[in-house]
Amino acid sequence: MRLTSICSLLLLALLLASWPMSSHAQGTATAAPVASLGSISGVVLDSLKKEPVPYATVALLPAATTDNTPVTGVAADEQGRFSISKVAAGNYRLQISFVGFTTQSRNITVSAGDDTKVGSIRLAGATQQLGEAVVVGTKPVVEVRPDRLVYNAAQDATNAGGNAQDVLRKAPLLAVDGEGNVTMRGSANFKVLINNKPSPTMAANLKDALKSIPAENIQSVEVITTPPAKYDGEGTAGIINIVLKKGVNQKLNGNVNAFGGNRNRGLEAGLNFRQGKFGFTSSASVGNWYNPMEFQRNRTSFDAAGNLQSRVTQRSEGDNQGGWQYVTMGLDFDPAEHHSFSLAGTFNHYAGDNKQTPLNQTVLADGTGSLFSRRAVNVFSGTNADLTATYTRTFKQPRREWSVLGQYSTNGSTFGYDFDQYYNRLPDALTGRPDYTERSRGRQPGHEITLQTDYVQPLGKDQTLEFGAKAIFRNTGSNADVDTLTAATDTGFGRSLRRATDFDYDQNVQALYGIYSFKLGKKLNLSLGTRAERTDLKANFRTTETGFARDFISVLPNGSAQYAFNDTTSVRAAYSRRITRPYIDFLNPFVNRADPSNINYGNPNLDPELTDSYELSYNTMVKSVSLNMSLSARRTNNAIEQVTIPSDSAGVTESTFRNVAANAYYQFNVYFSAKPLPKWDISGGPDVQYITRRSPALGIRREGFTGGLNLNSSYRLPKDFTLSAFAFGSLPMPDLQGRGPANLFYGFAVKKQLLKKKADLTLNVANPFNSYWAYQNRLDTPFFSENNEFRAYQRSFRVSFNYRFGQEQQGKQRKQIRNDDVKGGGGRQGGGQ
Repeated sequence: MRLTSICSLLLLALLLASWPMSSHAQGTATAAPVASLGSISGVVLDSLKKEPVPYATVALLPAATTDNTPVTGVAADEQGRFSISKVAAGNYRLQISFVGFTTQSRNITVSAGDDTKVGSIRLAGATQQLGEAVVVGTKPVVEVRPDRLVYNAAQDATNAGGNAQDVLRKAPLLAVDGEGNVTMRGSANFKVLINNKPSPTMAANLKDALKSIPAENIQSVEVITTPPAKYDGEGTAGIINIVLKKGVNQKLNGNVNAFGGNRNRGLEAGLNFRQGKFGFTSSASVGNWYNPMEFQRNRTSFDAAGNLQSRVTQRSEGDNQGGWQYVTMGLDFDPAEHHSFSLAGTFNHYAGDNKQTPLNQTVLADGTGSLFSRRAVNVFSGTNADLTATYTRTFKQPRREWSVLGQYSTNGSTFGYDFDQYYNRLPDALTGRPDYTERSRGRQPGHEITLQTDYVQPLGKDQTLEFGAKAIFRNTGSNADVDTLTAATDTGFGRSLRRATDFDYDQNVQALYGIYSFKLGKKLNLSLGTRAERTDLKANFRTTETGFARDFISVLPNGSAQYAFNDTTSVRAAYSRRITRPYIDFLNPFVNRADPSNINYGNPNLDPELTDSYELSYNTMVKSVSLNMSLSARRTNNAIEQVTIPSDSAGVTESTFRNVAANAYYQFNVYFSAKPLPKWDISGGPDVQYITRRSPALGIRREGFTGGLNLNSSYRLPKDFTLSAFAFGSLPMPDLQGRGPANLFYGFAVKKQLLKKKADLTLNVANPFNSYWAYQNRLDTPFFSENNEFRAYQRSFRVSFNYRFGQEQQGKQRKQIRNDDVKGGGGRQGGGQ
């Protein structure tokens, strides 16, 4: 039934993607002498938020209203700026349009030898309420930009009252499974940024940290598949940039939001203002979550001759619950026209536990074995606090800019467990004194210091040079103890010295980069860049009196070429080489024996990955339809993979990380955004991948197809009601040692605007037609086969009430630090957690 549902969704997406589209007629301008030519320049802004409308279409039409054949045109840049050169003197109509906004036209006169400055052209949202003189600006849920896909979470009613995990489920090319693990284009190797800067807590424990960011705070999610050289070289699948809402405004304004349901509940608030040269922005939230779960594992092991060695059966029921506190504050000071300072701070804390009652049964080939049940609690917490200072210097020359940034971040996490174990008893009969008790507590302290400078120098109108330098000084470590108590022999807990861990880890990275962007002719834009990174690693394992120290230099070239057939259609080719440095959870040698049938630990000898990525994409826009189609390939020859092997004890496996695979991903994906009707928005698309994984060290080669589909839709009803729906489905994926799970998640929402549109009341329902989704994966090796099923109870409802006060007006976009240089956030957690 699950595959039928997923295939039906894929078929629907393919039908939508093949929607017939008409082409625009193209005209050519008659050549004119250079002396009789002029130019036009201006900027396109959102009429409500006063912020740029990137990549808006600017067309120059004949003055006669009966002739709509374009004379020429361009697309605005990322800051909404545009310039049209070599225009014959005369009268014209300038027409500006973008999906989700009303088209703006104005008459202009171009004089020979002059630059006709049209100033700011403000586009109103597609919906206006003229009677109250209120203009509501809206963006499409998904924007297709030349170098990224942008999911505008603020436009999606199904996010109300959710968290960042809920938002990432709906972004293109991303997937979130039932345990909260995120993948990008089928890979767990990517980096997550917050406002273009890092969060060490995200790198250490992404799935729990995402729960602490309220969806109401998220403006958009940018999916960048081939990042340029100005980004850190980490993340072979690309970068996910979560853009939080900002408000540096003329008057005091803010919002209060309360939400509650059967899976989470919380309270959020924000306060912003601007007075003269000073601005202030802030937000805070507090809440908790609750998720029940079930798990089952069945493993059959063999000896070298293929004879049955053992059977292991594990079952568990439990729930995961916890809470969070999230606070951000920012101060801005603009002492003069081309000078600005900003100071921003963030505090993020989460803590929770996972209660379970697992059953473990092992049957050996001779009929003997063991059976035990437990009462178990896993506990975890994380805290991240950072302070970022920025100075930005702009100049009278457009596009020229210099910035200096500094950041200090302290982050730490704790982990541990307690369990009581009863032999030869089922989970519903755990009474009396346990036969065996174990407890463990550990912590991972850490801090980072980052310094960065960037400079952009235009070289004429069609050339730009960018260069910069960056240094990251990172220190972390891990400390964990294990205490045991056996009822028959011990009178109290004893410290297990062989299972303790205590080590420090330093990772320092210094980088230089340069990018040269230029045009060849009117239609071809090229960008060539290189980033050189020096990595210095040092580890000290105090429990074993061992360690290592090494350093290396990585050269990471990249480049792109974009050819514009016309104002709305282009093709882009891009190449990048990226690096993946393992984070502490992959390196931590702490041996976690909490589950005696499944031991796991990290590998301090891991080498970084190097990945070459290639992408060819086609972008077009016809009337209200934006379409992106791309072919991509990624190849990694020393991929870090989680490997599970049999141990020396019958029925026991060990999991760790190794550089043992050469992986290749070949992908074709389609993404569209459309308005079939003025009040109906729909976006989404399918992607298909062919994956090969080879490991000569393990004697493994696996390959096969997988696919997925993402769909978003909303419809505005009368009386300020909005209906929204979302669906995501994916097919199983070949893994190095088996096959990953299929996925299905869908939801509906209805939103009602109240109190003269100052408040929203939203009802969300997720997965109403199935109480859980069974995530099933399989491991197959010459020595064992294993089937796992994780049941995520995702049926939920949530009611959210959001009230806004004051008058919002978007302020300046501030420079941000982004540290995206370590592998960790997207992967499974290893070692001692």
